[in-house]
Amino acid sequence: MKKFIILLLFAAQLVSSQEKQIVSTYHFGHNGMEFIAQSKKGMVIISTFNSKMGIREDIASKVYAMYLEDKIETNKKITINGNQADVTGKCFIRKRDDLVVVDFYYETIEWCSGIKEIYKKKLG
Repeated sequence: MKKFIILLLFAAQLVSSQEKQIVSTYHFGHNGMEFIAQSKKGMVIISTFNSKMGIREDIASKVYAMYLEDKIETNKKITINGNQADVTGKCFIRKRDDLVVVDFYYETIEWCSGIKEIYKKKLG
């Protein structure tokens, strides 16, 4: 009986000690061109929208790498695994002659610390 009670207390402690993911929203991200590159496909411009300053360059470079590997489709949700966070969003690809513009819109950011941020456009 003692073993059962100890096992029950241990199980209760284990369940209550589980970390819960913190979810928050943010309203103001940064928009802009991250870089311009010349590739075999022509001139490529990578832009990010609703991004966070600390990770925008890392995520943009990974978007560019995925574009070069033809792993991006326009208006499809993708997840970019960054060094500090995983970002989920949508890409839109526009082409005109030798110019390609890849716009990546952040929707959610899952930081390595366990915090999840969701972009929500502020009303008004």
